[in-house]
Amino acid sequence: MLSRVTTAAPKPVSTWAPLRSPVYRALWIAQLVSNLGTWMQMVGAQWVLVDEPNAAALVSFVQTATTLPVMILSIPSGVLADLLDRRRLLLGAQCTMAVLAAVLAIATATGHTTPSVLLILLFLLGCGQAVVAPSWQAIQPELVPRDQIPSAAALGSMNMNIGRAVGPAIAGVLVALSGPALVFTLNAFSFCAIVGALLLWRRPKVAREFPSERPLAALQAGTRFIKSAPAIRRVLLRTALFVAPGSALWALLPVIARDQLGLGSSGYGVMLGALGVGAVLGAVSLARVRALLTPTQQVAAAALMFGVACCGTALLRVEALVLILLVFAGAAWLLTLSTMNATMQLLLPGWVRARGLSVYMLVFMAGQAIGSVVWGLVAGAYGAVTALLIAGGLLGLAALSTVWLPMRQFAAGFDLTPHAYWPEPQLVVEPEPDDGPVLVLKDYDVPADRVTEFLDAMSFVGRSRQRTGAMEWRLYRDVGAEDRYVEAFVVRSWSEHMQQHKVRLTAQDLMRERAVAEFAHDETLTHLVSVEPRA
Repeated sequence: MLSRVTTAAPKPVSTWAPLRSPVYRALWIAQLVSNLGTWMQMVGAQWVLVDEPNAAALVSFVQTATTLPVMILSIPSGVLADLLDRRRLLLGAQCTMAVLAAVLAIATATGHTTPSVLLILLFLLGCGQAVVAPSWQAIQPELVPRDQIPSAAALGSMNMNIGRAVGPAIAGVLVALSGPALVFTLNAFSFCAIVGALLLWRRPKVAREFPSERPLAALQAGTRFIKSAPAIRRVLLRTALFVAPGSALWALLPVIARDQLGLGSSGYGVMLGALGVGAVLGAVSLARVRALLTPTQQVAAAALMFGVACCGTALLRVEALVLILLVFAGAAWLLTLSTMNATMQLLLPGWVRARGLSVYMLVFMAGQAIGSVVWGLVAGAYGAVTALLIAGGLLGLAALSTVWLPMRQFAAGFDLTPHAYWPEPQLVVEPEPDDGPVLVLKDYDVPADRVTEFLDAMSFVGRSRQRTGAMEWRLYRDVGAEDRYVEAFVVRSWSEHMQQHKVRLTAQDLMRERAVAEFAHDETLTHLVSVEPRA
């Protein structure tokens, strides 16, 4: 019933396929407007500070004020996105950010924007972005069919890169014509675009069978899921191996533009535009690339391409050649991150999707932030050229490492449909939702000649139990019975165990459990609820 279909390769899905969905299309366009506004705001904020004493330090704080909240709040925001209605959470956050951006615009227009006021408002806007990001990523599978998720991830990455390339250019013109207040005003209105698109989305209401998890318990459940999911940990590792050295190009590009190529701010903008063009071209060709290369080959090729771009940008003195390399770098950046993002989406079941994606975003943001600092220090000590050459070499090693650390290639074949296949507990006493911990026992009869087969299969079952809620899992052999084995796992509370039964198990878990079903003594599980002895 749940076996994987392998008789024919799936037909490649067009990169543009998700845009045929009216809801996705409206949200994508609104996101583009908002991304443009966000990057315009960045330029406007830097311009406000450029004439202040200690301008160099203050301008660098703009980036810190907007990215630090994402690093701090990413995981708590993922927890909220899994516990609350994601559409309402997005609406609330977008409205709040619109108000904050409007306050910044008014303060700037009236001459009340001091450096402290500006940085505080930017930090609060960054907090809003931190709340939005996991929810925004987690709703993608609700907007498009599963086979279109890689295309949706590519379109999302392309959206961000267009905003990064075009937004600063627009802001530069507007600031020169009218000052930063206009840029801040347009950014405030850009949030309204997303609010309007979200209001048009009629998200189906899903009745909750159980009370929401408590935030701390939800955080612990998400952590256990990541720890017990080797495929997800592999995605996170490969993301770090690419982003940390890759951040050198983004961090040092202004220095290369000025010192190596003799370009001014407009030339630097053209270089950013080349990266954006590459991202668009990468998205357009993504379906063809997926048809030709496995995920592992895609990641290796992209790392190698980005590494070559780093080395070439460091060594070449011809602007046209550097721009060509940056186009390839933009395509490689998009290919890698869309592959990682899509794989995460495909591997995460709905009940923990936002939490898992928040960890992915934390790895991405931390890799960029820490990497930028490290490469800045290396460039300060040895020069930008040396730093980029080292980064290019590390990216080459990252490409080579796919031989030993390949991407898992079964994400698209995972069936993560909720599947409540465990039998209902046979109860004499009805526990309260918060009663616990709960000890669950299951017996197996395993012939001596099949013990190895059984133990291999149980390693997958154990990870399934831990992914879905078990704090502890053990397999015991009964020394008083020749063929008897006992599985034991502990769940925090009765409510969480019922969520295991009804919500968290998937068809993929059932497929794993079928491998040991024939050894099960019977279908029933023994449930023991912890009680405190009287003093």
